[in-house]
Amino acid sequence: MGLVLRGVQGILQGRCHACLDAGELVVYSTSHPFETVVDVRDGVAASVVVQVPRALVPLPPSRVDRLLAARLPGHEGVGRLLAGFLVHLSTDTGPCRPADGQRLGGVLVDLLTAWLAHHADAVDRTPAETRRGVQLLEVQHFIRRHLGDAELTPAAVAAAHHISLRSLHRLFREHAGGTTVAAYIRAQRLAAARRDLADPRLASRPVHATAARWGFPRAADFTRAFRTAYGTTPSEYRASAQ
Repeated sequence: MGLVLRGVQGILQGRCHACLDAGELVVYSTSHPFETVVDVRDGVAASVVVQVPRALVPLPPSRVDRLLAARLPGHEGVGRLLAGFLVHLSTDTGPCRPADGQRLGGVLVDLLTAWLAHHADAVDRTPAETRRGVQLLEVQHFIRRHLGDAELTPAAVAAAHHISLRSLHRLFREHAGGTTVAAYIRAQRLAAARRDLADPRLASRPVHATAARWGFPRAADFTRAFRTAYGTTPSEYRASAQ
């Protein structure tokens, strides 16, 4: 499966062909002949390609084959989650342990399966475990996009995804390593604030403004939570990071 990042790229397999722009996805089989074309007239072309053994994708081969060399969007629904995951995976330079690779591979297969099932109209054949894993990723993506919203609560998250609050808590308990929804929201807010505090371009922004930007209206609450999470105050962290 390929994600086009820049430029225009084409693929031909069997009687199907697709011309892809940046942000679009395509799936093809390396077990059969195919041809690709990359257009670099307007500069540099780039893409991310992942190879997944077909046996790991729990969908009927006939359904998947209908999608070979088809032009598919990567900016909506599960496609957006999949594209974002691939970009992060290919650009992150942080350290990874061997066990992390296995976990990331599992996430990739779940996202790929859900994406293929959506376009192949085979959602009913997708394992329940895969559907729940993808649902968790969708919820977490929603939370990260609304961290600055003061009304971002577990109840609001559940309502936005048309599930009960009990189902949301169970989803996190069973598929997010036991962390709670509220704890995840707080951790993501603190991480976003820490990134801003370390950014030299934002050095003139008051600490309390950064706190409010990421959902902490009370500066004292932010300082206490930040110290608990990182062992230092926001001001001390900014000074050391700068």
